Amino acid sequence: MTRISFFHGASDRLHAAAQWVAEAYRKSTPVLIYTPQEKHAETLDRLLWTQTALGFTPHCRASAALAAETPVLIATQLDDVPTVPSDVRALLNLSDEIPGGFERFSHIVEIISSNNEVRLPGRDRFRFYRDRGCSIESHDISKNA
Repeated sequence: MTRISFFHGASDRLHAAAQWVAEAYRKSTPVLIYTPQEKHAETLDRLLWTQTALGFTPHCRASAALAAETPVLIATQLDDVPTVPSDVRALLNLSDEIPGGFERFSHIVEIISSNNEVRLPGRDRFRFYRDRGCSIESHDISKNA
């Protein structure tokens, strides 16, 4: 059964996502980031390069030649991901939709900002996952901002 983690109350969704991804990398957790908006993919790419003063989080586009060797992948369309490497079990969903084929991942992470355009669809996804019997955990990150 897929485990779902909701991190809600983010003042900046992309910064919170980059922080979560960096932490996942430190824990050796491979991640596929799904963000359908190209401008968000580009911003997240920059954040992962510059987030910490003394390091970066290794990442590339899911369609890149090095994708099979890279622990963090960014995709703007899940259909375009040729093959998700078998060790990638976590999907960071930065879309406002239920990601197609979400059940193939053991862990889905949802970053929800306080902005209604993100928060309201996030509530719908929460209900969707709950109604399908997924294990859901919720974390208030508003105090971390």
